[in-house]
Amino acid sequence: MSDTPEIRTNSHSALEKLRQLVQQLDATPERPLPTERELAERFAVGRREIRRALDVLEEEGRIWRKQGKGTFVGPAAPVQPLVLQDLPQQSNLLEVMEARLQLEPGLARMAALRASKEQIALMTRLLERMHHITPGDDDQHELWDSAFHRAIAEAAGNRLMLGLFDAIDAVRRDPGWQHLRVQARTPARLNSYDDHHARLVSCIANRQPAEAAAAMREHLLALQQAMTETLYQPEEASL
Repeated sequence: MSDTPEIRTNSHSALEKLRQLVQQLDATPERPLPTERELAERFAVGRREIRRALDVLEEEGRIWRKQGKGTFVGPAAPVQPLVLQDLPQQSNLLEVMEARLQLEPGLARMAALRASKEQIALMTRLLERMHHITPGDDDQHELWDSAFHRAIAEAAGNRLMLGLFDAIDAVRRDPGWQHLRVQARTPARLNSYDDHHARLVSCIANRQPAEAAAAMREHLLALQQAMTETLYQPEEASL
């Protein structure tokens, strides 16, 4: 019972709720968003989580801030993924990795063909933010990592595939699996993932679709292996 508030009050929860609010306020960009305190009370999350979620939205260009005036929607309306109502509600991490391996290399390939300069600049900024994550801050790691992969999915320019990405990412981020994802992270693996991410941005920026798809597949296979080893490690240790 004591873990429930921590699970519910995470940055991803704040980010999802803020995305919905930004969509609602898109028609009235002259109106500022509520204050951080008001947003925290409204969404029942901490102010730290609100600030982190706002940082992601600002990097994405969904909002802008003016000191003394507030936070505003803009400058450009976000691409809206199609809502998929009938996807299964239950799955597991290994199924999620299989789905990601089918979807995300294609998204990376398309992003290399279609990404705008602004979208590539966003990926570069998100990559830089991941390099400055506080060691051991798993909430922050998941927030920026998810935002990075979503930036690639959005740059692919296909709303249906973006909707599929969001649905799969929501399953991946189930709080019940967070402990397993944390266990699967090691300094060596994180360094390897950083290299994968940097190579992805380079391939997309240099308009190399085949190389971008291969880099994404290599990255996801490494994640899948780490998850599998961590998932079955307790059983092997008990033999």
